[in-house]
Amino acid sequence: MDVLVVNAGSSSLKLRLLDERDEVTWRRDLDARDGEADAGALGAALAEVERVDAVGHRVVHGGAAYRALRIDDDLMDALRGLTELAPLHQPPALEAMTAVKRALPDVPAVACFDTAFHATLPPAARTYALPAELRERHGLRRFGFHGLSHAYASRRAGEMAPGVRRVVTCHLGAGASLAAVLDGRSMDTTMGFTPLEGIVMATRSGDVDPGMLVWLLERGGVSARELGEMLERRSGLMGLAGTGDMRKVLRALDEGDERAELAFGVYAHRLRGAIAAMAAAIGGVDALVFTGGVGEHAAPVRQAAVAGLGMLGVELDAGANDRADGDTDIGAAGAAARTLVIAAREDLEIAKQVRETLLG
Repeated sequence: MDVLVVNAGSSSLKLRLLDERDEVTWRRDLDARDGEADAGALGAALAEVERVDAVGHRVVHGGAAYRALRIDDDLMDALRGLTELAPLHQPPALEAMTAVKRALPDVPAVACFDTAFHATLPPAARTYALPAELRERHGLRRFGFHGLSHAYASRRAGEMAPGVRRVVTCHLGAGASLAAVLDGRSMDTTMGFTPLEGIVMATRSGDVDPGMLVWLLERGGVSARELGEMLERRSGLMGLAGTGDMRKVLRALDEGDERAELAFGVYAHRLRGAIAAMAAAIGGVDALVFTGGVGEHAAPVRQAAVAGLGMLGVELDAGANDRADGDTDIGAAGAAARTLVIAAREDLEIAKQVRETLLG
């Protein structure tokens, strides 16, 4: 089965065609405005492809869905209802579904959810300490995100380091989250009801004191809409350093910029703490994985993240860390835990789930 993988972002639409051997035989990255690619450009791109047996769409928020689902009108309506919980991600995915269906009307399509991998979270990890009546009325719980990346990275870690059971995966990109994976099952993660919870990100705040947010609404002259926009788009590295691009932060850091120094320090501090918390959730760590754009390409981030985690048996080989390219082991010889860099391949995970959904 040749699977077209569609990954829609706020400014791009990434298309990958994977054959039955999971080789990428065709790819296109289209510019998009507010998540919607030009219909003519999309149609022209897909016209280049001779054969598409199925389409797999990455969808950030699937609610309580625990597996990939074939797309129909009812599912589209349900996903629209989740837009407020993932405002940066859900609209582009829905637009892409509509556009690709228009171009390939007879090809079955499957929605693959970033939340589904975390459906295995135990009650203690998924439940907020809020009144039961409120939780039940609104379905308030921790969903977790980046599940497609965490699923692939943890499985690939098992291939690179056979026998590992306790894996902490760090997906570090514009959005960032960690997962605690035990025997292939997600047992804890840093994101929650929305993709705002967790560590510092490019433009998202991550964890902040909820009491401070209430104070801002009541006394700080900030409206709910302004607060949401600030937390989603003007916080994180952007709020600390004036840029959400980690590459620019690192360059400014080398130049002695004080804002960059603070931003990097906050980012690394929160990341270290989250790694330790994920390890605690699964009783230790056999393999620590870095993936995503920052995780794969920013050696100083990996070095700063691991510093101080010797009690977990994690130690880097500085040279291997600096040279890391593609899937590689950057751990020090003799370290109790493996430290791996793994290229993010959500396309492989999506293709796998599409085949499982359509072929059984």
